[in-house]
Amino acid sequence: MDIKNAIKVEKLTKIYSKNSPQEVKALNNLNLEVKVGEIFGLLGPNGAGKTTILNILAGTVTKDSGSVNVWGYDLDKNSRQVRSSIGIVPQEVNLDAFFSPRKLLELQAGLYGIKKADRITDTILKMVSLEKQANSYARSLSGGMKRRLLIAKAMVHRPPILVLDEPTAGVDVQLRQNLWNNVKELNRQGVTIILTTHLMHEAEKMCNKIAIINKGNLIKLDTTKNLLHNIKTKKITFKVQKINKINSNNLKGIKFTYNSENEIIVSYEKNKHKIDEIINKVKEADMEIYDISTNEGNLEDVFIDLTKS
Repeated sequence: MDIKNAIKVEKLTKIYSKNSPQEVKALNNLNLEVKVGEIFGLLGPNGAGKTTILNILAGTVTKDSGSVNVWGYDLDKNSRQVRSSIGIVPQEVNLDAFFSPRKLLELQAGLYGIKKADRITDTILKMVSLEKQANSYARSLSGGMKRRLLIAKAMVHRPPILVLDEPTAGVDVQLRQNLWNNVKELNRQGVTIILTTHLMHEAEKMCNKIAIINKGNLIKLDTTKNLLHNIKTKKITFKVQKINKINSNNLKGIKFTYNSENEIIVSYEKNKHKIDEIINKVKEADMEIYDISTNEGNLEDVFIDLTKS
């Protein structure tokens, strides 16, 4: 099967409490494509519809209309194949405390009807760096290890697509780094990754493509590179000996703010003004500059800009 899209969603709609005063359109004619081999970020504020999409893919929520195609299979016609093409790592850690990682993975493989000879339990434990803890009780594992065990559980049936729902919630910085290394390694081995996160810097670092959704609508779908390139405003911070107010008349698209630490923060539209022009304005106000730092803007700025309306 020659597959270009790992997931293709067309006109996907989901309405809760239909035909009642509390009616909520969780998804509104949503179109979405995830290419094979991508690390794809699904971002949006709380209540945007991210979890509804994941639940429809997992088969725990029924869509109202639209089509969903996963790994070449239509959700309406081949729901079993869709489920076997996807591994979902939930946000909540739900592991039996008295089973070892090996036992948990063997049980999960049994639930999927995988014959003993076809199981790859040891390979998966190695993939998520849990081979040393293979026979320890799950209750003795650290938070980061439990997260990795959830990934391992989602991988037992060798799905080509792995969905991670807020995978680093409650995980400390070092373990988070370890988790991302595991995810990148799975991606290098050919697994398509879909990721939801509230941490914009994580999405910026990890994802090559990002969809931003809000109130059930797709607001933006583009490469991370393009989203960052389209940031209109740039910030410069000047550290000066003594602040003198700058005459900002005739300066459209430039905003000056001053703080008590003798700093001037300048926000400006980068396609209208050059940095030299702004440095000259500070010098013209008879201020001695000690230090200059620039901020190109990040994914958080894009996110806030796109979801505020």
